[in-house]
Amino acid sequence: MNNIEKVQAAIDYIEGHLTEKLDLDAIAGAVHYSKYHLHRVFSKTVGLTLHEYRNRRQLTEAAKLLVFSERTILDIALQAGYESQQAFTAAFSAMYKQSPSQYRENEKFYPLQLRFQFEGSHNMRNSKEKTQWKITYADEGDIPCWMALVRLVIDGFPHLYEEEYVGELKRRIRKRQALILKDGEVAAGAMLFSGETGSIDFMGTHPLYRSQGIPRAFLDKMMGELLRGRDISITTYREGDKADTGHRQAIVDLGFAEAELLVEFGYPTQRFVLPGESSDEV
Repeated sequence: MNNIEKVQAAIDYIEGHLTEKLDLDAIAGAVHYSKYHLHRVFSKTVGLTLHEYRNRRQLTEAAKLLVFSERTILDIALQAGYESQQAFTAAFSAMYKQSPSQYRENEKFYPLQLRFQFEGSHNMRNSKEKTQWKITYADEGDIPCWMALVRLVIDGFPHLYEEEYVGELKRRIRKRQALILKDGEVAAGAMLFSGETGSIDFMGTHPLYRSQGIPRAFLDKMMGELLRGRDISITTYREGDKADTGHRQAIVDLGFAEAELLVEFGYPTQRFVLPGESSDEV
């Protein structure tokens, strides 16, 4: 069994026991691996620890119950593995930026974390040769694999509602503002951008390709071909947001600088800017 299969086995076990208290020992024992080995492989593959993945999935399922059921908040808290409504409210509010009762009143569910499912052969990831990324404009035939990628990286995009997103994706495809990098039928990376504003409105990299330099390849294409000489902006979590799984630091590592604080769809964010290079010649 390879590492991806080990991780998938752990995920399958967690998903089947979301209403129970789970710790690393229990998960490792259920899938018959050393807890230290499983912790290391899981974190490297998924980008989250087992503890983080479990908590985010339990809170997502709790959010769904808040919107689509009439169960009491205490009942939902206990099912999500919390010993009290107070502890659940603190954890939920830290991630969703509103209390469970406020979230229920808004009547609009969005996921904090969806179930991880790795599909496809991932040939480019396993290649020992240096990969030449072929980034192209997406077409509507790419929507299924694009959305499979979105579901894997949804932790970086609070308030993402899938139906609305697909409509916007189709619009951006028609305007040639959607870029995709595919490995066979798998979307290894994708980006939505605006030529009018110079903004990146979505940039996602498949977790299995996280170390392949894909975000930099997308930026190089934008800055070298599509928006040459333009400043490029992107928004992400504010500093210290407990819901951030590393997206803010990844943006900083790409060279983006902090700009103004924003509130988008009721969620506190921050804008970052990557200055365009001058195209003046001596």
